[in-house]
Amino acid sequence: MSNNPVFSDNRLKLGTFCTNGRGTTHSLAPEANQLTWAQAVEVAQEVDRAGFEAIVPFARWKGYIKDKPGHVSGEVLDPFTWAAAIAQATKHAGVFVTSHAPTIHPIVAAKQTATIDIISNGRLALNVVGGWNRPELEMFGAPLREHDARYDYLAEWLGVLQRLWTSGEEFDHHGEFFDIIAGYSNPKPVQRPHPPIMNAGHSDRGMRFACEHADLCFIGIRSEDPESVRAEVDKYKRTAREQFGREVQVWAHTYVVQRDTQKESDDYVHYYAVEHQDRESIDGLISLSVPEVKDMPREAWEAVRTRYAAGYGGFPLVGTPERIVEKLSMLSGAGLDGVLLTWIDFVEGTKTFVRDVLPLMEQAGLRKPFAHA
Repeated sequence: MSNNPVFSDNRLKLGTFCTNGRGTTHSLAPEANQLTWAQAVEVAQEVDRAGFEAIVPFARWKGYIKDKPGHVSGEVLDPFTWAAAIAQATKHAGVFVTSHAPTIHPIVAAKQTATIDIISNGRLALNVVGGWNRPELEMFGAPLREHDARYDYLAEWLGVLQRLWTSGEEFDHHGEFFDIIAGYSNPKPVQRPHPPIMNAGHSDRGMRFACEHADLCFIGIRSEDPESVRAEVDKYKRTAREQFGREVQVWAHTYVVQRDTQKESDDYVHYYAVEHQDRESIDGLISLSVPEVKDMPREAWEAVRTRYAAGYGGFPLVGTPERIVEKLSMLSGAGLDGVLLTWIDFVEGTKTFVRDVLPLMEQAGLRKPFAHA
């Protein structure tokens, strides 16, 4: 079995998200995260020393605003090469690659991920994505498929990749999407049987794919009501167990705003996500998403506009350190296994979180003290 840190025994696992780009905020505030390699390494090493389990990049090939290809929403470092370098700069945390399956052949993905797993000494995990941003996939000559067909493609792509990771013999594969003759990949990943898989599936078809194929199901939490969160988490775990005979972890994305008082925290969200909202960027995101994302009409996107500006729709961890831990305890109590954290300013945000919130999480029994080897 894999010894990847994402399988740690902490009740609530922690990770960072999107530090290979400008982050998850759509804000014109001057302190908004900037894309620099030095900052990415600084944040990765900060959370690595603190015992976080995951460092997860995102994949973006083109930004959200038509006729503005240079907009910062498309300013994202390649997740494969980024993950290889982050792996060399860290010692403990699981290092993820996020891959849009239609943009890379599984033979290439198998070789590159095995290489990163070797560099990291068995800390790689793969976040596999079918894609939704039509213009960026069209650049590859891979027009976006009908919603459910994306998951058919993704299942075959992942099946070929896992066979390349594990097979000691050459094999032929003749499927709906791939024809492979005498397929083989060497060296193999360090982890056995193979590195863990993450997938975010929010539609019914996406949920079934994640429950069947992923070790970590990445969900969007739409409510702050504990029973609603529990129902959402239970749906994934029950589907995986009852329909596919599998046990899965369920993770979610959050954004953190930590201040000395609740009012200061709420006021700061209003400052950067409303007063300094990058409205052009949010408008572009909504326009691209409405035709492609099932069960999310334009009215629903507009209703959560501020939440997307504040942290790409993540669950809000807004308040004092004590209030943040209360919310994390609620999420854990509802069955969530891990959270990916984002901030408008990752460098300052990770430092204050590790200093002020992490000890309170340990006191609350959410995590054990970490001693870096």
